Amino acid sequence: MGAAGRTDREPPTTSRSGPVFEAITESMTSALDKLRGRRLTEANIDEALRDVKKALLAADVNVRVVKQFLDDVKRRAVGQKLLDGIAPGQQVVKVVHDALVELMGGQTDATIRRNPKSGQPTIIMMCGLQGSGKTTSCGKLARMLKHKGHRPLLVAADLQRPAAIEQLRTLGEQVGVPVYAEEPGWRRGKPVKVCQRAVKQAEREQHDFVILDTAGRLHIDRELMDELGAIRSKLSPHNVFLVIDAMTGQDAVASAREFNEQLPLDGVILTKLDGDARGGAALSVRAVTGKPIKFIGTGEKLDKLEPFHPDRMAGRILGMGDVVTLVEKAQQVISQEDAEDAAVKLLSGAGFTFDDFLKQMQSIKKLGPIRNWLGMIPGLGAALKDMPIDDGEITAIEAMIQSMTRAERRNPDIINHSRRMRIARGSGHSAHEVASLIKQFKQVQKVMKDMGKSAGFRSMFGRGRKELQEKIAQSAQAARRKRRKPF
Repeated sequence: MGAAGRTDREPPTTSRSGPVFEAITESMTSALDKLRGRRLTEANIDEALRDVKKALLAADVNVRVVKQFLDDVKRRAVGQKLLDGIAPGQQVVKVVHDALVELMGGQTDATIRRNPKSGQPTIIMMCGLQGSGKTTSCGKLARMLKHKGHRPLLVAADLQRPAAIEQLRTLGEQVGVPVYAEEPGWRRGKPVKVCQRAVKQAEREQHDFVILDTAGRLHIDRELMDELGAIRSKLSPHNVFLVIDAMTGQDAVASAREFNEQLPLDGVILTKLDGDARGGAALSVRAVTGKPIKFIGTGEKLDKLEPFHPDRMAGRILGMGDVVTLVEKAQQVISQEDAEDAAVKLLSGAGFTFDDFLKQMQSIKKLGPIRNWLGMIPGLGAALKDMPIDDGEITAIEAMIQSMTRAERRNPDIINHSRRMRIARGSGHSAHEVASLIKQFKQVQKVMKDMGKSAGFRSMFGRGRKELQEKIAQSAQAARRKRRKPF
């Protein structure tokens, strides 16, 4: 069977539901809630920290790391001076938050060391066990660099896994990045020579980054480490990144420790952090290896690679949300012009149509699973725990709106019983669901129109208040003119 027909490619990152570290977040917040409204004593701090310990061990955090972390928290909490206006329990939460941030590395470190020699490419060596998401991470990193204006070259240096070269080529096509691969490739040639020739080509073609997708194994062995050591020795890469699977907990941390002992690392890329990962790897790997987590993979799509921010992750683990990341995600999928246009139409009420509503739904889909990004909003994580949230509802709304005529989207008042039946048949949903959607849409129109009339709400727009009000008035007037036209 040829390479194209093989099935031994890296398992895809599967999409999972639920905010990151949902289980540990629930356990940690429950433990710390016991301190709210109580006078702090060494006894009740010990009680809360026993529950925190259980939560960390259940998340598969390294045992030594757990002990060091709890000792650090207790030392800080017991001797801390109480601050005026801040509840004692909240101070302990702050202590735990700061200790978590420190445990995961303190400051964000997503830097990539550059080649100091002008005109020569920066070499990034990617390592990892099979199934860790190494090859996919190569594609994601290449995409990230390209979007920042760089010219990366991907190099197929994994000659052990039959489908590795084919997979990297596919990823390269998807992100628009060239791939250096030699024929016949699999089990032919020497990886060191392949990498050296690839760097020469990168210099000729003026690529400023070279990403080496090196061989993986099911487990660390002498042959693997000798091969990786030879590549490091001959090419002197400027960055050596280890890709590990967050789902494997302490196994991943043990692999990271062993890799780092035999092949000094510059950083870690943590994959599959988009759902029910227990969190042990993220909380342990820095303490065990001393190396920073550079990036995290948060989904199977090739744009789901982002810098790791210890402070934001600590906030999410403690149920505080992560508004900064949510805003950044929104900015990536919604342009400022679209956001302003939506605000004007929403606040004018009459100017907001089903077409606008559809555009908003499609933007929301780009943010990823609803439960994940809602969990970034402070206070919503715990409230969402037992709430059924179905991403399919957005797909259903899309189907119903797309089954409407242009006139119906512009003016839902014309949708009578026969039209509802036609929309229902076209979308594969019931007439009752169509009627419910129309009712909800009109409620949104009314609420937003009332908000637009509120002086207090408009005052939120600061210096642009007058311009926004003028746009709202113009939008409402234009909508009224449209409605007077025959359909």
